[in-house]
Amino acid sequence: MQINVDRNRCEGHGLCEERGPRVFALDDDGELIHRFEGTDVPAEYETEAAAAVAACPVVALRQAGPTR
Repeated sequence: MQINVDRNRCEGHGLCEERGPRVFALDDDGELIHRFEGTDVPAEYETEAAAAVAACPVVALRQAGPTR
């Protein structure tokens, strides 16, 4: 699966980082870091990635299909 980020919507709440710390982080300025941007999230992280998408209060994250 891939996760698409709408950076214009992201407000830096950090719920994605809380639910998916191996996939998302916030930098010192509160900007989102998506560790797998442009590529598939590893299968072992898909559950937490999906939880992070569901937790985003401003719908800045969207789950997409695999690139394969």
